[in-house]
Parts: sequence; structure tokens; C-alpha cells
Amino acid sequence: MKIKLVKSLIGRKDSHIATAKSLGLRKIGDVTEQPDNEATKGKINEIKYLVEVSD
Repeated sequence: MKIKLVKSLIGRKDSHIATAKSLGLRKIGDVTEQPDNEATKGKINEIKYLVEVSD
């Protein structure tokens, strides 16, 4: 699945910033390809207001 960061990480909770960085997202517009598994879905669920997901 492809994950794109669409909102800034500035001012977010430290745990949400860490989750985004663990997915490989650092700046607005960054796109990463991640495996479609439960761990990835859990990370996406935590920061769903910051990202767009496509399969």
C-alpha cells in the first residue's frame, strides 16, 4: 500500500511524529510503499488524520 503524508508534523504529539517517521514519512508530500499487514494498518490508524492511503 502507498502512504502519503498530506499534513505537517509540526505541533503534533511526539508519538505521532515517531509513527510517521517509522513509516518513512518526513516531509509533506513524501510517499512510501509499505506491506499490507496488521502492524502497518495500526500505524496508519494512529496518524490517519495526517496521511492518505491508496492500494
